[in-house]
Amino acid sequence: MNERMGDTERALRVLVTGGGGPSAISFMQAVSGNDVELFAADCDPYASGLYLVPRGNRVIVHRGDDSRFIEHLLAACAVHRIEVLVPTVDLELGKVAAARDAFQAAGTAVLVASSATLDCCLDKWDLVRVCRSVCPTPHSAPYDSSFDDVGWGYPFFVKPRRGAGGNGAQLVVNPAMLGGLPRDGSLIVQEFLTGEEFSVDVLSDCAMNVIAVVPRVRLRINSGIAVCGRTLHDEILDRQARSVARRIGLAYIANIQFRRDAAGVAKLLDVNVRFPGTMPLTIAAGVNMPRLALDLVAKRAVPRDAGTFHDVGMVRVWREHFVPTSEFDELVASAATVASSTPGAATSAR
Repeated sequence: MNERMGDTERALRVLVTGGGGPSAISFMQAVSGNDVELFAADCDPYASGLYLVPRGNRVIVHRGDDSRFIEHLLAACAVHRIEVLVPTVDLELGKVAAARDAFQAAGTAVLVASSATLDCCLDKWDLVRVCRSVCPTPHSAPYDSSFDDVGWGYPFFVKPRRGAGGNGAQLVVNPAMLGGLPRDGSLIVQEFLTGEEFSVDVLSDCAMNVIAVVPRVRLRINSGIAVCGRTLHDEILDRQARSVARRIGLAYIANIQFRRDAAGVAKLLDVNVRFPGTMPLTIAAGVNMPRLALDLVAKRAVPRDAGTFHDVGMVRVWREHFVPTSEFDELVASAATVASSTPGAATSAR
């Protein structure tokens, strides 16, 4: 990555993937300024974040599960001389982390955790086994041929061992429901936690030193997304989040989720190793983690009081952004070109 010093230096060129998602949009809004030139990428020509950057800074890429994704993204970074790549889509994180050296060799730093950290957090059974020595965790077990429901008590959750966003999770209320599920070890059985749910945003440096911890409580949830919440100072959540971050070897950003059991004990629920969509609440509380993360990856000094925050509440509202229809047509054409492209091709809106 190019050195940037002094007030007269050019802006840092940053490409954010998953431009249609709240994580990408909140990141772009947080780092927007004269010292950052933003580029946005997505496979969907109608992704809203694409229209928040200049026309020449919009990049259409393959889906993260396409075999051409990494090679195409590398080409896009070369074409646009990208200095920092910020993946925000769960499907893309592992692939980008595995290709870290290739991006680095091309002059692009990647703002993503290590492959080992991602693998641990994507496997919910591994996450429990790794973290239960440093933090309370839900009673959990793989659902395989050895599983016995004696002593569990219904209801409890059954969810895929690997995955993100709660996809495939279901509440099992009786033995008949449990008996209809495959006992091949691809699922995990987990205690049903009935109490309050918390999300804790954590920032660590590349040496895995925790810099900032901001707990939040999710007051109202719509379609899995927090639409009302507030920050809070909680010593136990702070301590547990720090312990989990160190245990999984976190570098940069994670959103660590906890839920209280019937006795009020906050237990580890999940770890999302990416920028969360509700990051604006943490930023409003005084900790701009996207900015701080860019400083870390660009090897700039981070203030000693970077983790200091005040409590604030948030409600979410829709906000429209209007563009000429010709910009839709332009990106739709770019998407068609990408869909038929060979590896190495990078398509942008010009």
